[in-house]
Amino acid sequence: MSTPTFSAPEPAVLVLEDGSRHPGRAYGARGTTSGEVVFATGMTGYQETITDPSYAGQIVLQTAPHIGNTGMNGEDHESRRIWVAGYVVRDASRVVSSWRADHSLEDALIRDGIVGISGIDTRAVTRVLRSAGSMRGAVFSGDAAALSEDEQLRIVRGAPEMTGLNLSGEVSVSAAEVTPAHGERIGNLAILDLGVKQATVNNLAARGFEVHVLPQTATIADIRAVDPVAVFYSNGPGDPAASDQHVALLRNVLDEGLPFFGICFGNQLFGRALGFGTYKLPFGHRGINQPVLDKTTGRVEITSHNHGFAVDAPIEGVIDSPNGYGRVEVSHVGLNDDVVEGIRALDIPAFSVQYHPEAAAGPHDANYLFDRFRDLVVATIETKNAESKKNA
Repeated sequence: MSTPTFSAPEPAVLVLEDGSRHPGRAYGARGTTSGEVVFATGMTGYQETITDPSYAGQIVLQTAPHIGNTGMNGEDHESRRIWVAGYVVRDASRVVSSWRADHSLEDALIRDGIVGISGIDTRAVTRVLRSAGSMRGAVFSGDAAALSEDEQLRIVRGAPEMTGLNLSGEVSVSAAEVTPAHGERIGNLAILDLGVKQATVNNLAARGFEVHVLPQTATIADIRAVDPVAVFYSNGPGDPAASDQHVALLRNVLDEGLPFFGICFGNQLFGRALGFGTYKLPFGHRGINQPVLDKTTGRVEITSHNHGFAVDAPIEGVIDSPNGYGRVEVSHVGLNDDVVEGIRALDIPAFSVQYHPEAAAGPHDANYLFDRFRDLVVATIETKNAESKKNA
């Protein structure tokens, strides 16, 4: 691990598309980065946050004021690299205190070319985003910090909007990857990798699935080739309305009667496959302290979220799927704003949630959903076997 140096700070500035400017100090790589500026409210787990592929294309602002004190280690990455487009913190720790650390957070940002900024009033920026909604922004440091204010604002306003953006191809694996099942084996599980986290793969393998992570370009033929007992759609970045090919693929999966579980982006695509719409939230849900009601049990769970889009469906009552998949109900609801946080099909073996049941580093209130999925798959297999014997 590198020894910290305390040289004079280099200037940097965060510029938002509304024209507001937030000066601070260069942190991480130097240069220019742009993207949608969002805030994450987790008090812990910054390593898991920045390595979550769902944050591709986004400049992440941490609302917790002190970041970096536990450094970075080789075990807690959620994927193969840091995915945030940029990183904004208030007080960046100059020393690393954890015995588990291999290197500092700033070293990791520099290694992966992530331009960041520290020393700004993150509370003030959060209040802007809460009031006006997430917006485009850019961080300028190094030589870019000296660009004129007009030029910097031009760069910000020239960045792409998140609405209509398909980012799955940037974060997905390029070739299939297999993780063996742990314990009693249930069968093969096909995961469409839209930005899957390693903790998700580990949880599914621990439930007896041999996990086949497939590229986001996979076809129904590719899924059939795995001979899966079920299909899983992962979390991921971008606008679900820009992923029609993944919706069409999911409809093929549902038509074949394969059990399905989707999380986060997968929940939005499941909603669209059923025939519902999706919409962009003003500032989204990002953090590890979001209260959700499981309508099946009446239990309130504290959950981990990372989403800027949501499914547009009635939160009360049973609804007929507009696309002909039978009865559907909203199974989970966000208690802060009544956003749809889960969908359950009543006539086919399929359900999804908008949040992260793997939740590394926590909370773990929703981890039971992996057990619910395993039980659904086992019950579906048993029913099919019974029908086969009856027809033999």
